[in-house]
Amino acid sequence: MPASQAPPSPRRWIALVAVALSVLVIGFDTTVLNVALPDLARQLEVGTGQQQWIVDAYTVVFAAALLPAGLLGDRFGRRRTLVLGLALFGAASLLGTLASGPGSLIAARTVMGLAAAFVMPMSMAVVPAVFPPAEQRRATALLTTMTAIGVPLGPIVGGLLLRHYWWGSIFLVNVPLVLLGTVACLLLLPESADPAAPRLDPLAALLAIGGLSALTWGVIEGGDLGWDDARVLGALAGSLLALTWLVRRSRHREHPMLDLRLLAEPVFRWCAVAVTLVSVVLLGGFFVLPAYFQSVLGTDALGSGLRLMPMMGGLLVASRTGERLVRRFAPRGVIGAGLVLTGLALLLGSRTSAGDGYGWTALWLPLFGAGLGLVLITATASALLLLPAAKAGVGSGLVQTLRQVGGAVGVAVFGALLAAGYRDRLDTDGLPGPAAQSARGSVTAADAVAERIGDPALAASAHGAYLHGMTLVMLVAGVLALLSAALVAARMPGTDPAAAPDAGPGPVPAAPGPRGPSPAAPGPDGPVRPVAAAAGDPGESSA
Repeated sequence: MPASQAPPSPRRWIALVAVALSVLVIGFDTTVLNVALPDLARQLEVGTGQQQWIVDAYTVVFAAALLPAGLLGDRFGRRRTLVLGLALFGAASLLGTLASGPGSLIAARTVMGLAAAFVMPMSMAVVPAVFPPAEQRRATALLTTMTAIGVPLGPIVGGLLLRHYWWGSIFLVNVPLVLLGTVACLLLLPESADPAAPRLDPLAALLAIGGLSALTWGVIEGGDLGWDDARVLGALAGSLLALTWLVRRSRHREHPMLDLRLLAEPVFRWCAVAVTLVSVVLLGGFFVLPAYFQSVLGTDALGSGLRLMPMMGGLLVASRTGERLVRRFAPRGVIGAGLVLTGLALLLGSRTSAGDGYGWTALWLPLFGAGLGLVLITATASALLLLPAAKAGVGSGLVQTLRQVGGAVGVAVFGALLAAGYRDRLDTDGLPGPAAQSARGSVTAADAVAERIGDPALAASAHGAYLHGMTLVMLVAGVLALLSAALVAARMPGTDPAAAPDAGPGPVPAAPGPRGPSPAAPGPDGPVRPVAAAAGDPGESSA
């Protein structure tokens, strides 16, 4: 009996809880460091650039390793790969608690990013193996929701730990969660694999890692060294060369690791684009809030996390209503509305002034969370529903890679914009050279210098300068979100192929074909269904 017709497992929803625990750990760790960065800056003498690398070391390696990890899971077993990733993540978390400086902490975060790359695509790829087509959107949406909830939950839990323990506890807390998720996956999750999946392409993996690393380093250091610096220009040029080579190599291989043919299906393509764009906005805009709460408003780490609770409320509302909205308005309408909400929230945030306190932020954070939830949950679930079962790992890896690339670029670009705006407004006249240089590094460092020398004017200048930089970041991020909404509305098909009669996750066309209905033809994963035509949508921009 074909897998798609096999009776569903009676334990499938319990098994999904096991997988949800795994993705919660990954989503949690994506942002748990945000509230700890001010403490790390003080205790480990970490500057702004190093803070960005502590975040980006995880994100860049995560993004670069997702594609090979997805392929390995398809070939050798998705449960096996998921459990391996969880074990490695737990070991790296232990190493993070022992870090004695920025270098060792960045190294631990790098290993954690590698481990997360094995967990995330496999958590999504097991859904077709466990759930019948009618339940797969709900299951995928639940997993995506768990990842999204981890974004605001990380700072809350991190703040609670930092109030009572040292900064290393934010990594130590991962260990029991990893152990629980591992045991649950081993007991409840069936194994699934595709022995015919292509072999790993080492050169493609190296090109992805090198290209993404060079891109992020160039953007981060461009704000410090200058965009005309030879090292920055060399890194950006090398990134362009490596990523171009990766794309060309993938287009000319029969079974590529980066299967760009999946993007031939317009709904899949534009869902992936939406995930990428909203990730730029999310991690770019989110990067500025913890330091604002702690340095400008004077809260501690826990207070900073609790002030993000309205964002979690918006995410939960989006998770409860998203599926019904998709049935009524199709993915394009829901994703577009989510991007508009996100953009409006950020534009409201850009109006924050020194005397507003927390009240103004509490007004726009629920809109921010609801918008992000509508985009991330709808776009991820809709894209994965269109994947053939044999390409579940590779396809999930592609979507998650684009998402992580967007997040890394968002942190880098908005971090550089924040630093430039902060330094432009900071008044260090009259300070000794070393003190002035330290104060220019970050608002946290400026607060420490002001406290040490007893200069409240420096602290006030630093707070005003940081607020100026934050305003720039949110303004640019909000405009980007609104432009993204217009792009999705203009180019994404207006129907839901996954909702077509008898449609479940089916193979995506191997290459773009003629517009309009076309007969199904056999492909390497079974008959290729012309998804857009089956849904009655002849082109990308139909209403």
